[in-house]
Amino acid sequence: MLFNIWNKIRKDFTMGSVGLLPGIVAIALIIFVRLTGSLQLIEWATLDSFLRLRPPEPVDERVVIVGIDEEDIQNLGTYPIPDQIIAQLLRTLHEYQPRAIGLDIVRDLPVEPGYTERVAALKDIENIIAVEKVLPVSIAPPPSLPPEKIGFADVISDPDGKVRRAILGTKRPEDPEKYAFSLPLRLAKLYLKTEGINLKNGVRDRDAMRLGSQELPRFFSNSGGYVNAEDFGVQLLLNYRNGKKRFPTLSLKQIEAAKSNPKILHEIFYNRIVLIGITAASIKDFINTFAIADLQPPGKIYGVEFHAHVTSQIVSAVLDGRPVLKTWSSGWEYLWIIAWGVLAIYLGRLTQSPLKNLLYVAIANLTLVGIGYVFIVRGWWIPVAPAMLILVINGAILSAFYQYDRFLRSQIEIRQHTIERTFVVIHNGPLQTLANILRRVQDEDIEQEQLLENLKNLNHEIREIGEYLKLEALNQKESLRLGSGLILDLNQPIRDLFYKVYSHTLQRNFPCFSTLKIKAYSFDPIEDKYLSIEQKRELCQFLEEGLCNVGKHGKGVTRLTATGKENEGWYTLSIKDNGVGIRSASEGRGTKHCLNIARKLRGTFRRKSLGKKGTLCELTWFIAERNWTLFPLKHLLKTQIFKSFISAD
Repeated sequence: MLFNIWNKIRKDFTMGSVGLLPGIVAIALIIFVRLTGSLQLIEWATLDSFLRLRPPEPVDERVVIVGIDEEDIQNLGTYPIPDQIIAQLLRTLHEYQPRAIGLDIVRDLPVEPGYTERVAALKDIENIIAVEKVLPVSIAPPPSLPPEKIGFADVISDPDGKVRRAILGTKRPEDPEKYAFSLPLRLAKLYLKTEGINLKNGVRDRDAMRLGSQELPRFFSNSGGYVNAEDFGVQLLLNYRNGKKRFPTLSLKQIEAAKSNPKILHEIFYNRIVLIGITAASIKDFINTFAIADLQPPGKIYGVEFHAHVTSQIVSAVLDGRPVLKTWSSGWEYLWIIAWGVLAIYLGRLTQSPLKNLLYVAIANLTLVGIGYVFIVRGWWIPVAPAMLILVINGAILSAFYQYDRFLRSQIEIRQHTIERTFVVIHNGPLQTLANILRRVQDEDIEQEQLLENLKNLNHEIREIGEYLKLEALNQKESLRLGSGLILDLNQPIRDLFYKVYSHTLQRNFPCFSTLKIKAYSFDPIEDKYLSIEQKRELCQFLEEGLCNVGKHGKGVTRLTATGKENEGWYTLSIKDNGVGIRSASEGRGTKHCLNIARKLRGTFRRKSLGKKGTLCELTWFIAERNWTLFPLKHLLKTQIFKSFISAD
């Protein structure tokens, strides 16, 4: 009983391991590839796609862009924009009382005319923020401005050229003791100060930034799909505002035209954050991103709009609770990937139809995409791309292993069913007749003529069943053709096969067979359950090979004995002759073939010379169920056969 239970457990484990081991390897491979950073591009593209597919958001009226476009530059007839024009624009905007003004035009040197006017305007307007560059090559801000009126405009791109994060603050390269803040953070801080909200250190993360109750999640080198990214200073993943129109935008020409109606300009700029920058395509102040739909030109926004997005993200998160992109810890991310990999392995084993498997994998992928999308909308970036890869590999590709394994097992079941059906036919036919004859003979209730008639009927019945089985079950995979031309049906008992191999091989025209005087053979039967069709094939080939060797090499042979003996579960098939035999010590193809058969049977093969004349060729293997309690262990340990068996196992 314990043996049967162990067989069942081993069978279930084997069935599971067909896809389990490759599935685990695939999961480990995906994790390894992700750790090397090779999946970053796919994960970034997935993030961009999810952000682009979000529903359009309303225009953020709190942030207004004043863009100096191509037409403005043509009207002015010069570039860079003169300081006088900038000074006039700053004072005009200041009249309409915006909360904060950001000048996203680097101006460390005078651009006459109007340098003095620009310096005076920057000094007089308290809520203005000018820009500088600190990375990688610094560009100084306008002179004579205090630090709180300066913000840097630096942008960091990913290796694919897209911008997905903003730098809010960093140490100055020339003086690490001093800290610099970005233009968007300065503007958001000015705007929120009116609401009584000040910038503080984070609670959960002391190095993060907190405005009111909103703690901005800090970007780390391995956040989300990033691997070993630059995480200097304080960085923030960007949740770009989506929609055809993100912010109110006016050009210089439009502002000049609206001066005749100050009420309109007052409604636009009052209590707002105003960002001034260049929006002319010829200046090429572009930021690359695919996270926003319907961009013109595609995949690009102007630098001033980028700063508007960052400013809007901070203010909207604090005042409106708009989601800020967050990521899981690495442990949760890889647990998530492993969970989808295990699900894929289960799906591969669950379904028996390849089409159903593809359907389930497709449904699982759609579910995964839907979950990832919902998470993005709620402000969480989770690893969707690696999970999809593992679903495809483990769910679709590795299912082939399960299908192949099921095919093999179905073939085994078909053959096993054939054997069982054969037994039923014999049991219900000749065996029942024979049992009746035996009973009547024991009871002396049958006459000789009647017994003879019954035996003839039994003989006829057996022959009919034999012919039936040949037509029903015989095929090329279950047959063996001997060198004599005889085709053996391997479904027959092994002893019958041995007899046929022996008798037909000795009829072949080998020279050494002509001197034979004594031909002896005796084969103990082996139950079919202990031998597979393939094992029968190999045993018959072994016997034929041994007999042919005698016929070809056994010069002067007069006696040939072929025996098959069973002893306490061990079966020995041997060919013995008294001829000159094979004297070479080297292993020929025949010997290697015999050794290979012994290895498959987990038994032993030996070929030895019997003194001056004769050769013994012998194959021994264990045929009974390996219940060692039926065979004394002390006796087993003394046998060379057992030692050889253990070493082969």
